[in-house]
Amino acid sequence: MVSIDHVTHKILTYIPYVLVLIDMRYEGVKCGKDGSVDNHMEMGKKLLAAGQLADALSHFHAAVDGDPKNYLAYYRRATVFLAMGKSKSALPDLSRVIELKPDFTSARLQRGNLLLKQGKLDEAESDFKKVLKSKPSHKEEKDATSQLAKSDELQRLVAQARRSYGSKDYMTAAAQLDAVIETCIWDVASREMRADCFIQMGEMEKAIGDLKALSKLKNDNTQGFYKLSTIYYNLGDHEMSLNEVRECLKLDPDHKQCFSHYKQVKKLNKQILSAEELIREQRYEDAVSKYEDVMKTEPNVPQFSLLAKERICHALSQAQQASRAVSVCSEVLQSDPENVNVLKDRAEAYVQDEQYENAMKDYETAAKHSENDHQIKEGLERAQRLLKQSQRRDYYKILGVKRTAQKKEIIRAYRKLAQQWHPDNFQDPEEKKKAEKKFIDIAQAKEVLTDPG
Repeated sequence: MVSIDHVTHKILTYIPYVLVLIDMRYEGVKCGKDGSVDNHMEMGKKLLAAGQLADALSHFHAAVDGDPKNYLAYYRRATVFLAMGKSKSALPDLSRVIELKPDFTSARLQRGNLLLKQGKLDEAESDFKKVLKSKPSHKEEKDATSQLAKSDELQRLVAQARRSYGSKDYMTAAAQLDAVIETCIWDVASREMRADCFIQMGEMEKAIGDLKALSKLKNDNTQGFYKLSTIYYNLGDHEMSLNEVRECLKLDPDHKQCFSHYKQVKKLNKQILSAEELIREQRYEDAVSKYEDVMKTEPNVPQFSLLAKERICHALSQAQQASRAVSVCSEVLQSDPENVNVLKDRAEAYVQDEQYENAMKDYETAAKHSENDHQIKEGLERAQRLLKQSQRRDYYKILGVKRTAQKKEIIRAYRKLAQQWHPDNFQDPEEKKKAEKKFIDIAQAKEVLTDPG
């Protein structure tokens, strides 16, 4: 029987060898790990030089994971992020490099440049000053000095813009902010201020440009989406307004302003889409009624009233309700005299009403603003042809008598029609104009048919 002391002695004898093996195993892991990081760094550099940015980024990710204190791994990864246009991702990496190696002037200079573009001028200035104090290379010293001067100038411009904005001199403020944003392209505060300046100046397209940029620069930009939606709404673009307010509600479903606005835009959008469907189905009276509902839903935005009237003009023209169509189309053209679609619709209504010369004028005006429109060309040719035909007059038909009618019968028909079509009987300007033309035709027919010669 083996004694316990003997077994214990055997175990104690093997322990040093086991410890050596364990130590060797961990040394191997460490070497392998360091080698892996070096491999990733080397591969990342090669891929970066070859322009294969996504693959290079994967290797630098692995290098950072493998050695979280390797400042070069962070720096290389920041370089890739910058090459990919992902400055937001590059900035924390550059900050980590500076944390690990405070005297790495290249990283500090790059971070200063990014902070400058973000409009963080005080922080950028601090980085540039530290670069100048850390024995930089000649190029780094030159760049830092130049950027420091630029930062000072930008701080002066921002202060001036705020004063101009505060005194409601929006045009001056916008010009000053133009100079700031030319360098500080990711400066949220300056873009927000400039967008407000553009709104106050009524330059909505420019405001939209800044607000669109802000939607990408700010993660939680509900107010920006709300402003965009209201601007599009006031411009009469219900579809874009609906898109932007939905973006707001994606970020915050309980946003009171956006939810209230969403309900209004959705209702209006639904009415407009329904009216257009009725026009496609040739249900023109129903379409007119639906567009009248649009004007009731939003009576305070002129663009929607104008849109509704434009489409009512079209529906009435298609329904061959000439007199009503001319009246509504004319109302639209008072506000928008170069509206080609309305000019074409009114021209068609004039043709239906046998006012061929007016139709020709509308087609000719439309042609000036839409030269290659075949519909205009065909409409103008048709109006010219009908005018020519109408000038070959049938005077018996105008008075409604037979060609064998005697003078007394002709005079009796003339008196009856003259009384019926006397312009004083009509109040509506369009109806009065039509009556005047008819009255002249009747008088001319009577003169010709009762002329003894």
